Amino acid sequence: MRELKQVINALASQDGDGVNIHRVGGQHTHQFLNPFLMLDEINSDNASDYIGGFPSHPHRGFETITYMKAGKMRHKDHMGNNGIIESGDVQWMTAGKGVIHSEMPEQENGLLHGFQIWLNLPANEKLKPAAYRDLRNSDIPKLVLESGGTVSVVAGTLKVQEQQVTGPLPELSTQPIFLDLELNVNEVAELKFNSHNPVLVFIYQGDSTELKYRQMGLYSTGDTLSIQSNNQGLKAIILSGTPINEPIVQYGPFVMNSREEINQAIHDYQNKQFF
Repeated sequence: MRELKQVINALASQDGDGVNIHRVGGQHTHQFLNPFLMLDEINSDNASDYIGGFPSHPHRGFETITYMKAGKMRHKDHMGNNGIIESGDVQWMTAGKGVIHSEMPEQENGLLHGFQIWLNLPANEKLKPAAYRDLRNSDIPKLVLESGGTVSVVAGTLKVQEQQVTGPLPELSTQPIFLDLELNVNEVAELKFNSHNPVLVFIYQGDSTELKYRQMGLYSTGDTLSIQSNNQGLKAIILSGTPINEPIVQYGPFVMNSREEINQAIHDYQNKQFF
């Protein structure tokens, strides 16, 4: 069994044009999250919390994963991509050498609930061509547990109760696992995946017997991740990947391996040589 090693609380913050979020991330958490860099959650039915959105901004050196649970978000970027993701949809974007994009709410009222997760790239992939892929809710396999819960498999291969499910993404060098787990009251799930890599579990509704609402737990390597809900049930994002044992230097939307590379990213962006 995997063991819970460390717990960190998501903190209230703001990003974009005054968007209220809860965040697990920042330089002090890089080794905790490795190979992930950050998890942000937006969850509000008050338009003033999200209406400003995320106007045009650059990225270099990592991947962004946007996962919508409720509401609609429009993506536009310098490559001419323009589309809307809504409940259950995922956008997996590789910033690579450079992307300039915006993510704006496609609504003026109602509930907007979603996540953005940053996944690091190894040094030899940081300047790869930018790319993105939209995954529709219907593309993402769902596994129903014997005890009534469900698991959505966005990325990676999951084994549970003699069943095996693989998400729709091609294999990536960081071997990411991305699961969305929903458990009923006092339900137990035993999940098998990536036994050689540690696991992150973020509770976004309810509590488990080990983690409370809006806490992220770091679990050890091992064959089986066991999660039990309390008397309210739970919903959780589960992430895993191969740690990248390289220096991390972050400056806002740029994540590279050295200060010199950050300076180059800033220079390229300011001089319109970003792509």
